[in-house]
Amino acid sequence: MSESSVLQSLRDTLRAIEGDGHRRRPVLPFGIAPLDDRLANGGLRLDALHEVAAATPSPGDDASATLFIAGIAARAWGPVLWVVRRRDLFAPGLYQSGLAPERVLYAEAADDAEVLALMEEGLRHRGLGAVIGETCRAAMASTRRLQLAAEGGRTIALLMKRHAREGADPLAVPSAAVTRWRVASAPSAPLPVAGVGRARWDVCVARQRGGEAFQTIVEACDETGRLALPARLVDRPAAAGRASARAAA
Repeated sequence: MSESSVLQSLRDTLRAIEGDGHRRRPVLPFGIAPLDDRLANGGLRLDALHEVAAATPSPGDDASATLFIAGIAARAWGPVLWVVRRRDLFAPGLYQSGLAPERVLYAEAADDAEVLALMEEGLRHRGLGAVIGETCRAAMASTRRLQLAAEGGRTIALLMKRHAREGADPLAVPSAAVTRWRVASAPSAPLPVAGVGRARWDVCVARQRGGEAFQTIVEACDETGRLALPARLVDRPAAAGRASARAAA
């Protein structure tokens, strides 16, 4: 199928999607302080492009980055357009991260250029809650077009930058994205019995507009798409307060 045919098919599908007319909030917070308090906008701007890359090419890190994106999309309003190069998304895994299958509209692209074109088309429609694309390469000009298409709307743009080759940094190329993330799998919480605890991710904001880079450990998305703090991080302020009190005594 030619690129023009794919675009026309997408336009026909998008015309069938009606918005509900409600005013949307401008920012999508994570709901946990170690992320929201350190993001310049208190969360992810909905009218903006955000890039996410796996920290390494390993399948574990790639899956973590994919589910991180799915959790964000799950908490956005309305339908989600996910543009892929390969049919390798595992729908039950996305569902466990809060993204219900009936909300997702999939589009398969032949190359990176077509991925970016379909994303731009979806962003300009204004009837979607999130637009996701997967590419190995996206030049500054292409990301600028996506950012401009997102501005003024309430459709969050999420671009997953895949590793083109071993050792290459997907985020090395300049980008117009408002935030750029690296996600890696981290050791899960130990259990008192044999088994594996809730997955954990090492989440790094490599760059953000108007803010600084930072890194933190979070527990993976639950069935509502929400992250959580590991127990040791939740308890740290209270523990620190008790230690200070003992020292003062």
